[in-house]
Amino acid sequence: MTIELLPGERLDDLQCDGLKLIQRPDAFRFGTDSVLLADFAAPRKGDRAVDLGCGTGAIALLMAGHQPGLTVEAVEIQAEIADMARRSVALNGMEDRVRVHAMDMREAWRTLGAGRHSLAVCNPPYGRSGAALESRNESKRIARHEGDLTPADLAHAAAMLLKNGGRFCAVYPAPRAYELMRAMDGAGIAPKRLRTVHGVAGRAPKFVLLEGVKQGGEGLHWLSPLVLRDENGEFTEEWHRIYDA
Repeated sequence: MTIELLPGERLDDLQCDGLKLIQRPDAFRFGTDSVLLADFAAPRKGDRAVDLGCGTGAIALLMAGHQPGLTVEAVEIQAEIADMARRSVALNGMEDRVRVHAMDMREAWRTLGAGRHSLAVCNPPYGRSGAALESRNESKRIARHEGDLTPADLAHAAAMLLKNGGRFCAVYPAPRAYELMRAMDGAGIAPKRLRTVHGVAGRAPKFVLLEGVKQGGEGLHWLSPLVLRDENGEFTEEWHRIYDA
């Protein structure tokens, strides 16, 4: 399908079965954390998933590309970014499995239904509002700084959409991991799996990949650390497994 690119837009390769993504250099673009989250979430055939704060749609498209039996509701508050995601979905011929909604994730359950989804994923804004210099670019500021969207809001949004036993998977800065875990617990989502992400072996983690289960029991399973580069600066086998899949 031919999709017209608007001024300033470009077409990027998602490196997954030929999938392409429309992005704008002056707006927030997907990074390694999105690719890692799509892999970590490991959607199952028949899952009904929701991507909260989908941006240009990278995670939703990657998950759908890796799992043909998956359907994804992709939620993005910025209308112009949601439009880019919607056109990327059409470009890749996935309109029947990935649907993009321009709305606030905190209200998504009103449109998508409460307790109807088995998987929710989120790569949220990392910056605490007021804690760092915020971008003058509105699109980047919304994507990078949480503003009034707190970890509690994220967890509550996921909890409202998930059925009991449904999974919530997120990537978050390692220094703020406790905030998200506490918020999840407060929303009735029990943290169940955690994997730290290290740029280089021997250094402190930059991110954590975290999975919780709605109304899940106690017990947190720590996965082996995910190291992206070895001591020689080369990408590790695990990195290649994720990117070359």
